[in-house]
Amino acid sequence: MRVRAVWALWSAVLTAAWMLAVWIEQSQGLGGGDIQLVWLLRRDVLLLSGVWSVGMMSLAMWLSLRQPWMERPLGGMDQVYRLHKWLGISATVAAVLHWGAKEAGGWIKAGWGTAGRPPRDAMLSWLADGRGLAKDMGEWAFYALLVLVVVTLWQRLLPYKPWRWVHRVMPVLYLALVWHSLVLLPQTYWQQPVGWLMGALMALGSVAALCSLLGRIGRARRYAAEVHAVQLLGDKPGQDPLEVLCALPAQWPGHRAGQFVFASWDAREGAHPFTVASAPGACGYTPDGRPLLRLVIKPLGDYTAQLHRSLKPGMAMQIEGPYGCFDGQVGHATQAPTQVWVAGGVGITPFMAWLEARQPDAVATAGQLPAYLHYCTRDAAHDALLPRVQALCAEASPPVSLTVHDAAQGQRLHPEDLERHGAALDIWVCGPQGLGNALQQGADAMRAQGGRWRLHREAFEMR
Repeated sequence: MRVRAVWALWSAVLTAAWMLAVWIEQSQGLGGGDIQLVWLLRRDVLLLSGVWSVGMMSLAMWLSLRQPWMERPLGGMDQVYRLHKWLGISATVAAVLHWGAKEAGGWIKAGWGTAGRPPRDAMLSWLADGRGLAKDMGEWAFYALLVLVVVTLWQRLLPYKPWRWVHRVMPVLYLALVWHSLVLLPQTYWQQPVGWLMGALMALGSVAALCSLLGRIGRARRYAAEVHAVQLLGDKPGQDPLEVLCALPAQWPGHRAGQFVFASWDAREGAHPFTVASAPGACGYTPDGRPLLRLVIKPLGDYTAQLHRSLKPGMAMQIEGPYGCFDGQVGHATQAPTQVWVAGGVGITPFMAWLEARQPDAVATAGQLPAYLHYCTRDAAHDALLPRVQALCAEASPPVSLTVHDAAQGQRLHPEDLERHGAALDIWVCGPQGLGNALQQGADAMRAQGGRWRLHREAFEMR
């Protein structure tokens, strides 16, 4: 909901800036007959779509910096990336509309002629010589942006590694669009709030683009680490989860149970996000005093499927983080006294960290409540993580009641299954998108009936 609210608010700000510019033009007496109105409508659409495209992409570029202060307002870095994704899609849709409005000039000319066409707007004089180049750069950047967004949405079109390199072109395209907008935005708009807003956004977005191109994103939160131990959880390499113990330097700031990190073992491959599957201090320390944390990696792609062969104890690695607000903290415990955790597949990993934080030897954490854990697994008989989850639940304090939904036995979780826990629930969900969507619909239906189901979802998709 926060992502939707921020997107809607930002859309309103950009639209209000456009409306103010149109009102200023009208107050100055700009107008005319029917033919002129067609041309003015085209110009208004050009301005609105341009403001939306630049405004949406500028905020998307700024969010890509992964700054810690962005997390709490949006509910975690996963939600920051979710907003980043939808801003990029919105910017592309606006760019398509902008291109269509530009091309409409030829159609209007063919249908109505040039009678009543407003004169060409004056540009900033010191940029006038760059008009032709700016138009060409904008058009080619638009085509490239369209392709990149299609590739991003169609995730299976490219594996992660080539997708990552393709996505790194985005800052270059953004800078090309900034040049296009800087040159072609009429001079009159630079003297109005819409121009001031666009100038500020392009400046901030350009800073973010340069930081991305220089590799500075996340640098302040990167730590040189080492693979301490590797264990295959099961007997099927490349299919069963892999447990990796990571030895971190003394300056590691620590993490909260449920957070995630970006881990990298190969600079060419880049960093991948993984949930920390251990509570703070639960894995102990190396003999030389370095803190240990656990990653549980499910082979979901070409790279993670071969990690069991490439990772060895003593191998150097890099960890960036921690990130995320999926920590089970309840803001209003008296309003939702019952916690329900729902995990699907590898989505059990943050809850394993939560369970470790409830063990007898764990550091006490304030605000913990009894909870019900629903674990959805494809095949409980061959689930390598289930025995550990059962053992952790058995010793958890406050207690955690475990219910296993075994798909192999036809035991699938439905929103109605949670109604037995009450009408006031604090529900935390980590798993496939379909599972989260179904529970979101259930929560909406319960609220419509007067219930209070508060849903927290881990949107663990970074592209």
